[in-house]
Amino acid sequence: MGRCAPALRVAVTMTTPTKRRIQRRPPSAQRGIALVLALWLTVLLTVIASGFAFSMRSEAIAARNAISLAQARAIADGAVERTLYELSRPRLPDAWAPDGRQHKWTYDGAQIFVTAVDETSKIDLNSANEVLLKGLMMQVGELDPEAASRIVDAILDWRDADDLRRPNGAEQADYRAANLKYGPGNAPFESVGEFGRVLGVTPELFDRVSRSLTVYSRQAGINPSTAPREVLLALPNATPEMVDRYLVTRTDALDARLPVPFFPPAQGFGVGAVAVWRIRAEASLPDGVTFIREAVVRPVADVRRPLIVLAWQDGARASAAPPDAASTTNAETHAR
Repeated sequence: MGRCAPALRVAVTMTTPTKRRIQRRPPSAQRGIALVLALWLTVLLTVIASGFAFSMRSEAIAARNAISLAQARAIADGAVERTLYELSRPRLPDAWAPDGRQHKWTYDGAQIFVTAVDETSKIDLNSANEVLLKGLMMQVGELDPEAASRIVDAILDWRDADDLRRPNGAEQADYRAANLKYGPGNAPFESVGEFGRVLGVTPELFDRVSRSLTVYSRQAGINPSTAPREVLLALPNATPEMVDRYLVTRTDALDARLPVPFFPPAQGFGVGAVAVWRIRAEASLPDGVTFIREAVVRPVADVRRPLIVLAWQDGARASAAPPDAASTTNAETHAR
């Protein structure tokens, strides 16, 4: 047994697998990997924090804009209420009139601009007769008599309740023949914009005459004491020279707080003692937020309900400011 011991040790040594050598990275290499991971984690946290900050900033701006818009809306609505009060006052020298002149004042840092127009100074699409409508299409729409007659007959066919076609008008079959997917309303116009759907009305014609039209006056004629130049030109026998002279005389009378003279061509095309006011109120806050309110209101002889709101809608900003000659400044006046 003693002889076999060395050989046994050799056999055991030969059959025992050698241990693998474990190569460990030096401490400096491990520190480098940790540094890279820390940098990547820092960059990731920075991106997340930046995105959160941007989101919170956007929400804060949106909330601030919403608050400013609500404030501007409330101020514009209040300006309409004040204008209604001023228009309802007795006809004293300092009373406001629905003559299109601009009134402006400040309230809590907001600039307020208000204009009021007599809606009876326009031609009503639902009540005006053929003569007045044709005069508007010819004088303002720049159409020849034949084309103007076609448009007027198409207007009358649109607003009547029957399907009988006028000689130059248009009913359902004519709209289908023009490949239109709609036909005449056979009912009163609900808005001036609906006039643009009448067969034969082009965008150019609509742009020229739409500002002289209304659906709220419910009058067959117009009020010449407040009517604009375009509407006065639509009256029979009214020439540009005659209208221009009358406008100068009317302006002088308004400035002097005197009664407005009568316009002879308006004989037979006047209106009754009915008032309908279109009010446009614009409120601009110091931060630049602007809101415009447009309202059409009709006063009635009812102490429980003295005013009837015919339209109440958001307005669009005008492309140009009204001329200085047509505005009055009440800078020292503040709304209460």
